[in-house]
Amino acid sequence: MKLDSLLYDVIIVGGGPAGLTAGLYATRARLKSLLIESYFVPSQAVTTTLIENYPGFSEGISGFELIDRFRKQAKGFGLEFAVGEVRKVAFRKSKDIKIWEVVVDEQKYHSLALIIASGAMPKRLGIEREAEFQGKGVSYCAICDGAFFKDKDIVVVGGGDAAVEETLFLTKFVRKVTVIHRRDKLRATKILQERILTHKKVEFIWNAQVMEILGSQKVEAVKVKDINTKQELEILCQGVFVFIGLMPNTNFIKEVVKVDEEGYIITDENMKTSRESIFSGGDCRKKLLRQVVTACGDGALAAFSAQNYVERLKGIASNSNYSSY
Repeated sequence: MKLDSLLYDVIIVGGGPAGLTAGLYATRARLKSLLIESYFVPSQAVTTTLIENYPGFSEGISGFELIDRFRKQAKGFGLEFAVGEVRKVAFRKSKDIKIWEVVVDEQKYHSLALIIASGAMPKRLGIEREAEFQGKGVSYCAICDGAFFKDKDIVVVGGGDAAVEETLFLTKFVRKVTVIHRRDKLRATKILQERILTHKKVEFIWNAQVMEILGSQKVEAVKVKDINTKQELEILCQGVFVFIGLMPNTNFIKEVVKVDEEGYIITDENMKTSRESIFSGGDCRKKLLRQVVTACGDGALAAFSAQNYVERLKGIASNSNYSSY
């Protein structure tokens, strides 16, 4: 098999900020590139109502609109797209050529390098009847389901940026929000705390955890336990929104590259994984801060590292100190 007979120089898994930025940089470097988007794992940015901290948007921008802009820009430079679930990633060798085979549903794609930007999924509470009530009062996405709870009483579980941002969005629809948090103070950014702590529609139950979701055909209440006193109480509600963190979407790749105990992909500062030709970025990568702006930086670095690898493989000189805008 000759190098020019391979379908792609690089395959990117994931259609969030990291993946789309990687696609933009890769195609501008004239790498033949394919981005694979998931049916079932949307970018966390897409489900964010308002992004206020992405540079250049003083009034903020919806996550959906921002990702749509990223997508159109990358597509304009020639990025190709496929939709489906990655089932398997396998190493293949034909004579002296090392390639990766990516199985997407029933389709197979091949490339010289991979960029894994597959993102993360919301963590579940892991309690009885949570899965049963999903879509019947249990939700992990305010922008998706908030309008269904107009004038209802709901519970939000969590205390970080996502929990606070989504709670503030939900107050546009609901009658009352009860925020349940395991700690005695919020972990969210200070400006978000200032907004929510004085909101008339929001009440807090501190040092508590949800033990059980109650109801017959749909959510009717939650049982909550005080972590310190062990006392329990029931809170009447029609909805439970869960924002307690993320789980990396890396099951398909964690036997191929090194991951940490939670499944996050381990990389160096240039987004290189434990495999020479695989790079990673975004929410699926082990890192300190998971934001749109950091995901974009990851994607750019991953694409540049992949470019260097592919060009070395093809015997093309590459300027590793490239810094032009």
